[in-house]
Amino acid sequence: MPDRLFPDDSAPGAFQVRFGHTSQSWVDPERPELLVFEYVQHIAIVLEHTLLGTPADRRLRVVHIGGAGMTVPRWVAWRRPGTAQIVCEPDDELTSEVRLKIPLPVRSGIKVRAVDGRTGVTAMPAHYAEAVIIDAFDGAQVPAELASIEFLDEVRRIGRQESVVMFNVTDRAPFHWAQRVVAGLRQRWRHVALGAEVSVHKGKRFGNLLLVASEVKPGLAGIRRDSNRLPFGYRWIDGAELARWCADAEPFTDADTRHSPEPSGSKLWFS
Repeated sequence: MPDRLFPDDSAPGAFQVRFGHTSQSWVDPERPELLVFEYVQHIAIVLEHTLLGTPADRRLRVVHIGGAGMTVPRWVAWRRPGTAQIVCEPDDELTSEVRLKIPLPVRSGIKVRAVDGRTGVTAMPAHYAEAVIIDAFDGAQVPAELASIEFLDEVRRIGRQESVVMFNVTDRAPFHWAQRVVAGLRQRWRHVALGAEVSVHKGKRFGNLLLVASEVKPGLAGIRRDSNRLPFGYRWIDGAELARWCADAEPFTDADTRHSPEPSGSKLWFS
């Protein structure tokens, strides 16, 4: 298989993970705090206002579905040393290349399992994780098996009462696929929010949407404030506005689930 990690000539020591013409990750192993992709910056913001608001001496456990260059796990290890992290990444050849070219820090607390997300989550014990971050793509599409309510039930099972779930997905207006995923989240968690660039919200282009679900209400005012400070801030919706956005969408089940739509001429970011 050809290499998928390429040095970034504009940032010595940094690498891009690419699948064909699609950028999947950007990693500078010496500067894990430097997050380039906008949706990754927003994952960090949500974590700051949820999980990382817990006492500093509390050991946390985070599950990542999808690994690629391990950008978010590296950031969590830098931001909250001692956090136990499990990454489910089925592409063992990619993981081997990452370990060779941009190895994980010693005693990072990051364990990579060569399994797909569905298999990995099903094997985990109940009430295991404080956060589950789903950021997995088959090429440029979210795998169908990660969109169904049966998978969401497994994600809920492994989460603790105060846990937060984040799901990076891609879609285009009128968002029929993403609406069904959000409908599944809203049936299983008390609080659900959706963030995306304004141009994506307005249907002007295909793009990333970040979904956040939890039983404890997240600090959305702080998330919005920090998001607005970024060059590509997100518009966040929840509550009645999100319910209207979902319209009459029905959640996916294993019987009718499908991959997310393919990109259509837009620059997307994947983990």
